[in-house]
Amino acid sequence: MDLVEKETDHVISEIRTKARLPGFRPGKAPASLIKTKFRQEIRQDVLDHILPKAFRERATEEHWNVVGTPNVTEVHFHEGEPLRFKAQFEVAPEFELGEYRGIEVPYADPQVSEEDVDKRVEELRNRKAEFVNEDPRPLQDGDYAVVSLETVGGVEGEPIRNESMSLHIGDSETLPEFTENLRGVSPEEEREFDVAYPEDYGQERLAGRTIRFRATVKNVRRRELPELNDEFARDLGDYQTLDELRDAVRGSIRGEREYQAQQTAKNKAIDKLVEAHTFAVPETYLDRQIEFQIDRQLRDLAAQGVDPSKLKLDWDKLKDSRREAATKDVRASLLLERIADAEAIHATQDEVDRELNVIAKREREPVASLRMKFQKDGTLDRLAGRIRTEKVLNFLFENARKVAPEVQPAPETPTVTE
Repeated sequence: MDLVEKETDHVISEIRTKARLPGFRPGKAPASLIKTKFRQEIRQDVLDHILPKAFRERATEEHWNVVGTPNVTEVHFHEGEPLRFKAQFEVAPEFELGEYRGIEVPYADPQVSEEDVDKRVEELRNRKAEFVNEDPRPLQDGDYAVVSLETVGGVEGEPIRNESMSLHIGDSETLPEFTENLRGVSPEEEREFDVAYPEDYGQERLAGRTIRFRATVKNVRRRELPELNDEFARDLGDYQTLDELRDAVRGSIRGEREYQAQQTAKNKAIDKLVEAHTFAVPETYLDRQIEFQIDRQLRDLAAQGVDPSKLKLDWDKLKDSRREAATKDVRASLLLERIADAEAIHATQDEVDRELNVIAKREREPVASLRMKFQKDGTLDRLAGRIRTEKVLNFLFENARKVAPEVQPAPETPTVTE
């Protein structure tokens, strides 16, 4: 009660210095007049100052781990009487952490065959391919034609023109109409023909339309691959021989497969942890996770050129559809935090600095200014949190019991009887 009176006097004093009342200079109006004239404002200001403070003090006394903002109702605030109110709020879930070492997960050391290496080296070889002009002759399958192309009908707006478009004749990625109408055509020859574009074609202007083109073949080129030898290896980087390149490729493939296999094992470990720990998840956490997921999806759509504001979204239905997945994600996050505390796992300053340096280099921004910005907006804490989570996942994997992944049975070949 003393606190309420003290806060009330403070609020009256603040209003008194600012209020402009007829017949009184600012700050000279009687407190009783201020109290009468601004009764509602005083009441609201006092409640805004006292309620959060009173709730925090009670939560500290009772050791409540409050989540989100409490919903305050039934406020009893009358002069000369104690302030009373009811608050509804959520608390972080209490649960007993079960066994998390020795979780059974699927994992086997990845194997890399010579065929795998051959395929990857061939991909590198294709990237180094050069296009060589051929003497003028009719186009045939496998050729790369340089064509001057323009639309003469079927397209709305300005015609589409491309003075040097490259077309791979006979390739599966080339629309059949181009191959059929340009096969056998020689440089300097011109053709007009129709192309029917599928409904799902990437360019909206062409999708589902039949477009008439005028095409003039300019020249014929062939794709020439480099020889697989030591010189090819040296041209790719710090390799002296083709064998050195193949060893590096083998290591790269093994690293990729190890990463994928470990990610699968870590995901399975999280699934089993969540299945073994059932506890209530605060709605505040769920709402936050669902909003994060939806926001990320909308940003992905925006990056693809889709305007999220034009989408007709049923937010209630969208949230309901994500509720189960969000519950699992929140429960997993709480479990990983508890394991990190139990094992004293944390992100070191060096680890955070290394990650910060990588981001600064990528963004071409000074490390010091990036650190200051990240500290202000909370990104630095989130960065440390991600590092900590990854270390916990590595801990779970290292301490897991690895079993051979299940081999998916090959589809049965149907038996044909006559």
